[in-house]
Amino acid sequence: MTLQDHTDRTGRSDHTGAPSAVHPGGSDSPAAPASRRRRRPLRTALIVLAALAVAGGAEVAATGALDGGGDDQPSAAPSGPPRTAEVEQRTLTRTQTVEGTLGYGTTTSVQAPGAASASPGGNAQGGSPSHGADSPGAEILTALPGEGDTVSRGESVYSVDDRKVPLLYGSIPLYRTLRAGSEGKDVAMLERNLAELGYTGFTVDDEYTAATAEAVRAWQEDLGRERTGTVAPGEAVVAPGARRVAGVTAAIGTMPTGEILTWSGTARIVAVDLDVQYEDLVDDGMKATVRLPDGTSVEAIVTGVGTAATAASGSVGGGRGSGGSPKATLPVQLSVRDQKKLGRYQAAPVDVTLKAETREDVLAVPVEALTARREGGYAVQAVHGGEVEYLPVKLGLFANGMVEISGDGITEGLIVGVPK
Repeated sequence: MTLQDHTDRTGRSDHTGAPSAVHPGGSDSPAAPASRRRRRPLRTALIVLAALAVAGGAEVAATGALDGGGDDQPSAAPSGPPRTAEVEQRTLTRTQTVEGTLGYGTTTSVQAPGAASASPGGNAQGGSPSHGADSPGAEILTALPGEGDTVSRGESVYSVDDRKVPLLYGSIPLYRTLRAGSEGKDVAMLERNLAELGYTGFTVDDEYTAATAEAVRAWQEDLGRERTGTVAPGEAVVAPGARRVAGVTAAIGTMPTGEILTWSGTARIVAVDLDVQYEDLVDDGMKATVRLPDGTSVEAIVTGVGTAATAASGSVGGGRGSGGSPKATLPVQLSVRDQKKLGRYQAAPVDVTLKAETREDVLAVPVEALTARREGGYAVQAVHGGEVEYLPVKLGLFANGMVEISGDGITEGLIVGVPK
């Protein structure tokens, strides 16, 4: 193939048959093609400059940044923010969600007569006076409740030799034998219970009279006990209120020694081991929301706040702080008034949302509407028509993605930019 054949196929030869390569200043290149080649770089440069100008303008509009180099520059951004929101007057509530446990609270033990003082944690009296394991008259347990049973005032906690040992409501255990002539708070506790159970003929006070003794005899007869008219330690169990049996330790047919059973309150409560950093979030009487495993929620009230304690290393449920050190927690108890809303849950992990602080009728905007100022503090972009004015604001309560603001020019309904 000849050189002429090659240039004919490519179409890049001139009339002389030589390659049409252009050299700067060459006189053998045609005038028209050379002119077109010279204009293309200029056209490309103009397009690039135009694109850069458009991009730069878009960046200024998006960031709200202004070039303050000239005195004739406006104080507002040349275009509005991508999104806007209104300044709202509303109620803000600060909340914190923590883990809790639904259950019946702390359990206590019911001890056999004479065992409460010898057994750590024994805080409930029970049974009739013990004769001792080796005594000829040793007594035998003849009835016991079942786990989950509820025992109310006057009902039998258990039976010894077929004699019922009832429950009385109060805070003072039977620590002495009460008889005519006795005086004190334990006497008043006994008489209040007798009156609540329907026994009459005496005055409820702190004096054990003959009339009190007669009412006691009637009560003892109903219980299947000997009509002595006196009440000895161990002839009744005293607790703050109705009890739910958590577990039974003793067995029917054995002597009542040591722990007989454990029980708790009858109402389900929520217990929280609160991290001490949230100590300011809780106080007695404060409302909270409890979220159950099935997703339903129920209202609760803080009824007890304990003293901060450090979990022992390796203890069950004991958290660990930074560096592996034991984490200090605050025991918090919450009560649920509407027990029916708890469904059939007897024990379950729950989420507790504490409502710590509430601010009513404040002006608020989304947190994203805040803009940091170079000189410190924050501002919002007030949108007036097509212009934006930066207004310094003072911040208040943060809650649920909103923030309380105040300052000159901040009014309800004001349109502000949301640049983020």
